This record gives sequence, structure tokens and C-alpha cells, in this order.
Amino acid sequence: MRTSDPDAAKEDKEQRAIQSIEVGGRLLLALANSQTPLSLRDLSNRAGLPAARAHPYLVSFGRLKLIEQEPETGRYALGPAALQLGLTCLHQLDPVRAALPVAQQLAAQTGHAVALAVWGNFGPTVIRMIDAHEPLHVSMRVGTVMSIVGTATGRAFAGAMSAERLASVRASALGDPDGQKTTLLNAKSRDLREATKELRDHGVSRAVGRPIPGVNAFSAPAFDHEGDVVIAITALDHQERLCADWNSDAARAVEAAAAEISCRLGWRGGVPLLGQAERTDR
Repeated sequence: MRTSDPDAAKEDKEQRAIQSIEVGGRLLLALANSQTPLSLRDLSNRAGLPAARAHPYLVSFGRLKLIEQEPETGRYALGPAALQLGLTCLHQLDPVRAALPVAQQLAAQTGHAVALAVWGNFGPTVIRMIDAHEPLHVSMRVGTVMSIVGTATGRAFAGAMSAERLASVRASALGDPDGQKTTLLNAKSRDLREATKELRDHGVSRAVGRPIPGVNAFSAPAFDHEGDVVIAITALDHQERLCADWNSDAARAVEAAAAEISCRLGWRGGVPLLGQAERTDR
């Protein structure tokens, strides 16, 4: 039924225009998710569009240099304007800004305390803390440096970071023996290999009742577009509220949160586990 209301007609037209952008965007996303150029048939199938409907969008995107067509094969690929958009986006990316809404959602979803940590001059350093729904009295706060092998946060970094970066750290951190300054050059390589295996096998690192008695934690690293670990997200709570089972809801929620942060930062793979497979007992 047609309406004679000009405002309603205008609104309906605007909605169709927005829908048109979304339809065309499906073609761009299909190209972004392909490792190779695509034929019109393959591209339209991946975007869920008939080829005859997809073609006009591709013509317009070509004029904007968002896509280009190989002259030899006729296949489509992202063009120089799409590359420029991507590079500008990467230049503007801030890992903390990308991670914070994910951390807030994780805290709201699970009720656990959530921490974000980056790799600072002294090792894993907490930069954000979101309180649990129920009181949780812990010594972690913004600026706290975490032990690399004695905390879930530190083990998340250790399992995915190159040996060279790990070896450069010297600090007295939460989770290390009292008053003891350690370096990764002197740390037991067995602990580091265990951190790598833990992350590879389960997608998260875990701490059960350490370094804070009665408090459990799960942590996972997030990666930038080059596969470098840039931030770790950790959920922690009293042991009666946070089950330490590897397949618990909390563990899977932390793994999913880290994957979401990595996606926001442009990473499209799994856990790179950089440098850890080559570590020896020397």
C-alpha cells in the first residue's frame, strides 16, 4: 500500500538508500575476506547476491577505486582506495581504545572483575581495572606489574611473545617471590614452555589461587594486524564465583573477548605463539 504522506515517503526512500549501502558493503567484505581475486560469480555467491545485481555495485566501486578488475582474468580485487582506507584505519588504531568496550562487555556479561594489561618497560602492566559485581579485594590496580610466570596475565604474554622481548624484562612483580628481582634469562624455561603449551591447548592462560589466595583468573592475549601481542585481557574473581575448569564459561568468554579485540586490531589468524616453539633449556 502506497502512502501519500511525503515525510513517510522520504523516510522510506532514505531507508532504501541505507539498505543499498549495506548490500554493496557485502561485496567489499567478501573481497576483504578472500586471499585471492574473485570472479563475478564467486564474488556474488559469497555476498549472497545475483550476479546481475552485484555488477552495478562493482562498476560504482571501480569508479571510486575501491575495487579493481584484473584485465587478464576479469576477476575482482580490492583497489588502491580500499588500501588507503585500511592503512589510515591501522594508523588510527589504539589497542586500549579498541579493547576497552570489549572488556566492559565481558565484565557486564560475566560479573567478574576484568583487567587490561599492556607490555610496559617492566613487563605486563595493568592499565584498566573494571570491578566485579560483588566485592573483590585484590592488590591489583592500574600500574601494577604482573609476574610473567606467576600470573595468568603474565603467562598470556609469555605464551605468545618472542623470547627476545621476554628476556629484556627486569622487575619485581606481583606474583614473584617477595623482594626478588628476576629476569627471563634466569627464569626456568620449563615455566615458559608450559605457558606456551597452555595457551596453545586451551586458548587462555590460567591462575588458580595465585598470586592472590582464593582468587582464580583466566587471561588471553590480543594481537595487532602483524600478529604481535599488544594487550592481554584477564577475568578474575573469588574461586567460588569463577570456576577454574579450562572449559568453563569464564574461560571461553575470555578467549572470545581476546579474539574480538584482535579482530578490531586487524588480526585474522589464531594465536601466533611467537618464538616460543624454539625455546630450549639453555
